[in-house]
Order: sequence, then C-alpha cells, then structure tokens
Amino acid sequence: MERREYTFAAGLPAAGRALAGVVGSGDLEVLLQPHAQGVTRIVVNTSVDGKGAVWDALLTRVFGGALLPAASIVINDCGATPGVVRMRIEQAYEELASGEQA
Repeated sequence: MERREYTFAAGLPAAGRALAGVVGSGDLEVLLQPHAQGVTRIVVNTSVDGKGAVWDALLTRVFGGALLPAASIVINDCGATPGVVRMRIEQAYEELASGEQA
C-alpha cells in the first residue's frame, strides 16, 4: 500500500462534492470536495507500490496546466490504468459542472 500527496494551483473553490468510480479490482474512486481558493490538494491511496513516477506525470498533466476549481481530492486506487484515473477525475469535475452532488 502506498500513499502519495500532491498540491496544485487552482481557481475558485469547487461548487460542491462529487464521487466518481468504485474501489474494486482494477478500478478506483475519486472523492472530491471544495478546498480553499487557489489550491487543489490530492491524496492518492494505492494498492500498487512503486508507480510514483506514473502518478507524478499523470497528475501533473491533469492539474498542472489549467486552473480547475480548488478541491480536496482523495483517490483510492486498486490498480487502475492511467486512462481510467484521468477519466474518473474528469467524471468528478463533470458531476460538479452538471449540478449533481454526491
């Protein structure tokens, strides 16, 4: 089990809470809630050790360019591929944008 923590610049606080995915074999869940303006904090809990460089690259690609709404995000991973990780993060932000709340 590995735990990783990240902080990225962000915009205004997220408009609410969101949940995307489920924890299970080969998948993950993304739990998103508002955070202080200007900061997104991410905690990754993964069952796969030794993939820190992959997490670093993926999260920098998602959060390093655009200013997404500021959020506190917990990712609980059970071996999901980078594509699934990105898709679940996008689903959580889409849920916020659609007005659906977890």
